[in-house]
Amino acid sequence: MKAFKAYDIRGVYNKDFNKDDVHKIGFFLPQVLDAKKILVGRDVRESSPEIFEYLIKGITDAGADVYDAGLATTPMIYYSTAKFNFNASVMITASHNTAKYNGLKVSGTDAKPIGFDTGLHKIKDLMETTEVVPKAKKGELHKLNVRDTYFEFLKSYVPDISNLKISIDCSNGMAGLFIKDLLGSSPMYFFDELDGSFPNHEANPLVAKNIVDLQKHVKANNSDIGVIFDGDADRVMFIDENSNFISPDLMIAVLAHYFLEEKGLKGKVIQDIRTSKAVGEYIAQFGSEMEMWRVGRAFASIKLKEINGIFGGELAGHYYFKDFYYSDSGILASLLVLDVISKMKKKGVSVSQLIDKIKKYENSGEINFKIEDKQGAMDAVISYFKALEKPEAFYDFDGYRIEYKDWWLNIRPSNTEPYLRFIAEANSSELLHSIVEQVEGIIEGFGGVIA
Repeated sequence: MKAFKAYDIRGVYNKDFNKDDVHKIGFFLPQVLDAKKILVGRDVRESSPEIFEYLIKGITDAGADVYDAGLATTPMIYYSTAKFNFNASVMITASHNTAKYNGLKVSGTDAKPIGFDTGLHKIKDLMETTEVVPKAKKGELHKLNVRDTYFEFLKSYVPDISNLKISIDCSNGMAGLFIKDLLGSSPMYFFDELDGSFPNHEANPLVAKNIVDLQKHVKANNSDIGVIFDGDADRVMFIDENSNFISPDLMIAVLAHYFLEEKGLKGKVIQDIRTSKAVGEYIAQFGSEMEMWRVGRAFASIKLKEINGIFGGELAGHYYFKDFYYSDSGILASLLVLDVISKMKKKGVSVSQLIDKIKKYENSGEINFKIEDKQGAMDAVISYFKALEKPEAFYDFDGYRIEYKDWWLNIRPSNTEPYLRFIAEANSSELLHSIVEQVEGIIEGFGGVIA
């Protein structure tokens, strides 16, 4: 079954996995996670009701109880897993993928992420080797209202935005469950109807064409900031007042104003291996330092807890918070960012001016290559640059990151898609262009083509 990934179970429904697979997943889940009761939420995708039906059939056939949270954001399920002391939960979603996709995000005790290495591989092995024999005493299905408790938690972070003009694109995804009730009528919302066919654009804000509507909206309404959520609201991204997209890793530095400056918290901040050097340099003024780690919640959440960090973020628009059970929430991140932006505006600082203070380097953005020999190409790239000059730093825990005084690059295989991903940063556009050109030449020599 192709749907088992590093972070979750995900693929094209009825191609990469089907209802029978879901039934088996549900059946073996209580055994693998030692759970007698499992919280389940779902997004609004057209295939979610059928997946829910067969998931609960599998769980109850195994003798465990299901607590149905109904329609939910993924962070709502993370929060509720820990808040209500569940040993296991499942969110039915394919996050930012297109409508034909769906999937299962699994969490354990205290909302600990369950990835392939930490439990999903056991479920996969049992599906392939063990017959499903329903228990004589089946589990029960219960309705459980977790929305109200989660809403009250988010409400405690709602900032004063009376001085801001805000455009918000909900991408027809699950952010529409909460955002209007939290921020009221002053922001300008669009694509806020829950619609799992995603009729207006794909629910992936990292793809340039999907933010065009928000860019137009910000310009037409003279907004101070634009906000866009992905399909399950675990990610959020931002547009400045000039309709320019803000690289999500730079928003880690913006959040530092809330946690490190305003709240005066002390501790480490986590970043992924693709994050700009400018972020760590910026937060140093608040007496904090960055901890670099692997991409994805399955790794970032666990690392943040391990180092007792305050918060963290990723290039993909995930932001993790200690006070959110070390999990990520797009809506919580948006509330905190808007709090900072509101206070900055009162000081006469616009969003673009704030970002200009943070951003110091030219960045290539993430470039994807379709290639068979990913490892060979990665090794060749690193060997080439190491032969030219000894690096100041080298990291090999998520692909490779190699750093020099004036530039760095990261090259890594995607954990969710058939790509080799490359990103570079330099202190001049000329140097950056040269690095990108050299890397592209090496990868092309291995048969790679830009996706």
